[in-house]
Amino acid sequence: MALPNLASASGRKTAAKSANKTSFKSGGEFTGRNSLDFSKDEDLHAYREMLLIRRFEEKAGQLYGMGFIGGFCHLYIGQEAVVVGMQMAQKDGDQVITAYRDHGHMLATGMSARGVMAELTGRRGGYSKGKGGSMHMFSKEKHFYGGHGIVGAQVSLGTGLAFANRYRGNDSVSVAYFGDGAANQGQVYESFNMAALWKLPIVYIVENNRYAMGTSTSRATAQSNYSLRGSGFGIPGIQVDGMDVRAVKAAGDEAMEHCRSGNGPIILEMLTYRYRGHSMSDPAKYRSKDEVQKMRSEHDPIEQVRKRLLDKGWSNEDELKGIDKDIRDIVSDSADFAQADPEPDASELYTDILL
Repeated sequence: MALPNLASASGRKTAAKSANKTSFKSGGEFTGRNSLDFSKDEDLHAYREMLLIRRFEEKAGQLYGMGFIGGFCHLYIGQEAVVVGMQMAQKDGDQVITAYRDHGHMLATGMSARGVMAELTGRRGGYSKGKGGSMHMFSKEKHFYGGHGIVGAQVSLGTGLAFANRYRGNDSVSVAYFGDGAANQGQVYESFNMAALWKLPIVYIVENNRYAMGTSTSRATAQSNYSLRGSGFGIPGIQVDGMDVRAVKAAGDEAMEHCRSGNGPIILEMLTYRYRGHSMSDPAKYRSKDEVQKMRSEHDPIEQVRKRLLDKGWSNEDELKGIDKDIRDIVSDSADFAQADPEPDASELYTDILL
């Protein structure tokens, strides 16, 4: 099969004009892309999905502190709107691949809380049979291709998934997530070049939570508008308010249609924020408590949806408390299962190995 032709110069110039130049403001404020209006069902769905991720990650943090989870553990608390909004814009068959802050992505794709938590605790019922841990689990059934511990490595793999879609002639789109720190990796730009050259159907999502480990983006990068990182290759980019699930869904709809229409790759920079440290061992002393609290009180993605549901009369306090109880029960069950499930047999050390 012949490789796709390089996009025309005129097409690249037109695409580059779609970049949206909104950005973080001082003091933790930011603006983003315009939102869609959600229906009652959409808001309730987003609320449940984001709350599941939040409660799951809170429980994972507790189990880590108790010694049931070992190794690295990177929590997604605060960033829930990004993956939930994008998942709402995708269809069955679209692939997802991400880095090591991955539990939320797994749950959003429909992977079971039991299976994810069991993998975190290294148990037999985990998605990688207890051998992958927090950073390395997969589900072919849910089209989730990891969880990757090497910074930026998933971007090249996600580009390969997009190439496979193009080669097979289907209309599936690969969605590759990476952080603001990984955006400076050389393999990311090699991937951009190939995706633009062959017009591959891939959405590159930069989850810009403002800190690469403990380093602020303002100290580590000469171009902090990550939506423009593909401009040299003719890849359009959009900045999005990643704390508003409606804004994410709106941008996701646009990006998926762009790819399915044969226009090649697109970059979405999600302006988001993590409330916890980079990993469980990070005390996050590089930022003030006031900064974190300001984001929590003014931009929390779950509280935004909760307020809409109440203000519009689509739900009441008792109903929302009922949803929270249901979610807590699911998470509690997953924790109980993950602690009681047997560890994998020693023979598993010799399975699933590429020789």
